[in-house]
This record gives sequence, structure tokens and C-alpha cells, in this order.
Amino acid sequence: MDMTDKVALVTGGGSGIGEACALTFAQRGAKVVVADIDDDGGNRVAKAIEDKGGQARYVRTDVGQADEVEALVKETVDQFGRLDYACNNAGIGGPAASTGDYPIDGWERVIRINLTGVFFCMRYQIPAMLANDGGAIVNMASILGQVGFNQAPAYVSAKHGVLGLTKAAALDHAQQGIRVNAVCPAFIHTPLIADLEADDDTSNMLVGLHPMGRLGEPQEVADLVVWLCSDQASFVTGSAYLVDGGYVAR
Repeated sequence: MDMTDKVALVTGGGSGIGEACALTFAQRGAKVVVADIDDDGGNRVAKAIEDKGGQARYVRTDVGQADEVEALVKETVDQFGRLDYACNNAGIGGPAASTGDYPIDGWERVIRINLTGVFFCMRYQIPAMLANDGGAIVNMASILGQVGFNQAPAYVSAKHGVLGLTKAAALDHAQQGIRVNAVCPAFIHTPLIADLEADDDTSNMLVGLHPMGRLGEPQEVADLVVWLCSDQASFVTGSAYLVDGGYVAR
């Protein structure tokens, strides 16, 4: 998977799965733009790529703001001349509450970041890719885009929406050289679930949900993301791929 002279954009690239994706793109030779609202994390990841001889840039971006996403894509093209790959990974967990008690502001924020943010990203990434005769996009969904989960109506709804949006975009642009897929991780060792893992009982419960008897690692997700962007996946579009240790098979 030689990605030399290609340019990859990773949102939420300052930690967890996004960090692993950014580093893996760089290992394959791509220039990488890391987008996040975590300046320390984003700068750290970009520096780690540069320290290993790669080219990277950090751009602070709130994916819930269309103008910031538009500026992110423009800066990517201005800096590196093109956009070939995108991993739309930025997301939040949101409040834990049942549907009948769910806070309205919590709902609106989760949907805006986790679903509308993915739309904003593709809205500006796709025209940039078309300028170079195509590209590949991977949207970060979740196992909760395929199954339900209590106390998480906004997150579950947003991730189900990401899968629908992925399919729609894939059909819209299948004959224009742009492939769009989604990845659906189970519970992965990332800062997003650090608070859950801090409690032994909750951590053991989460592990028990996975038939493989463990949580996933960010690199296990990143390897699939980068493969889906590569030429090795040239006939793959409009699909969602589980990285879940057997979670959904039950």
C-alpha cells in the first residue's frame, strides 16, 4: 500500500483511532493533515509524523461548523496541492440518559458533531477529490450504527445516520472515481471510553460484551481504514465494515 505523493486528511486525529489512522497513512508515505479541537494532541501527532521523516500539518477544526470544515479542506489543498484520502473520525460520546430523559442540548450537539459533521466533511472533501480524478473516504461509524444500546439514543441515531449517509454518497459518486465506506468499531481502548474503563465493574462488563474477550486497539481499526483507502480496495464502496471482536455476531 504505497501512498507516496498522496494526501490524507484525518479528523479527530489528535488521539485514539484518529491518531492511529494519521500515523498509519504517514507510514505508507502519504502527507497527512491532522484536524482536531485538541491543539496539544493534534500538534503532537503532526510532530510525530515529521520526526519520522513524513510531512504533516495540524489544523484546528470543529467539524460541527461548516465554515471551519471548508477552511480545513482549502488549507489541505493549499498546503499539499491535492486531497486523496479522508477519514472522518471526529466524534463525541454525549450524555448517558434514556430517550425519555435525554437533554435536548446533548442531542443537538451529538447529532451535529457525529452526523452533520460527517456531512460537512464530505460536502467539501468530494469537490476537492474530484479535482484530482477521485479519491477515497472512510467515515467512522460504530457497532452502534448497526445495533442499539441503552442510555445512548443520540449516539446510536447519529451512527446509524452515518451508515445511511455513507451509502448515499457512495452511490452519488461511484462513477466519478470516489469510493465511500464506513468502519464500525466496537469498544476500543481510546480516550473516548477512558472514564468507563476506570471503573473495574464497567470495564469488565464492556470486555464481556466482546466474544474475543478483550477490547480492540486503535491500530486494528486504522489498518482497515487505510486499506479501504488504498488501491487494494478499488472495487469496494458503499459498505460498512465491523471491527468488533464478534460483538454483532451474537
